[in-house]
Amino acid sequence: MSTFTGDETAPFFGFLGAAAALVFSCMGAAYGTAKSGVGVASMGVMRPELVMKSIVPVVMAGVLGIYGLIIAVIISTGINPKAKPYYLFDGYAHLSSGLACGLAGLSAGMAIGIVGDAGVRANAQQPKLFVGMILILIFAEALALYGLIVGIILSSRAGRLPSIQIMIVPGNMNNDGDSDCEDIRCNRKHVEGKSLH
Repeated sequence: MSTFTGDETAPFFGFLGAAAALVFSCMGAAYGTAKSGVGVASMGVMRPELVMKSIVPVVMAGVLGIYGLIIAVIISTGINPKAKPYYLFDGYAHLSSGLACGLAGLSAGMAIGIVGDAGVRANAQQPKLFVGMILILIFAEALALYGLIVGIILSSRAGRLPSIQIMIVPGNMNNDGDSDCEDIRCNRKHVEGKSLH
């Protein structure tokens, strides 16, 4: 009788984390670009000379997609069950990494879009507000950097499961001296003696 350990589904969670990192980050980048772009277009009708100066929020929003791309590449390259064991722990680590980076990028994109739209319109009427707008955008961009840093740390945790020693529990032996467990992973334990289950 085989025991389901969950490791068979681990790559699903890993790839889900890679997709989440890229999708959510690009959603934030798209919202920030669109929201700020509307403000730049509206302001450019009256003050076309300020268009290139006011395109900073659009650029900062576009960078968010790169953060998600980085995490997605890191996660996807770490998933290769045929080369090395890929446990459920690794899948969860990659999933949390992707969600951390993706959702942080989404929130940063929303902040950049809203601030960029209002800041660009206000800058057209009062040029002294430009420095303040840039500072606010930098702090909004920092939110995505926090997610990127945590995502890298979490993804590096995958693949660090301690070495495993296969142990046959004496109570599982039948009269023939064979183990009742067909899947030897159901009785695996850490070398330190701690059970994985």
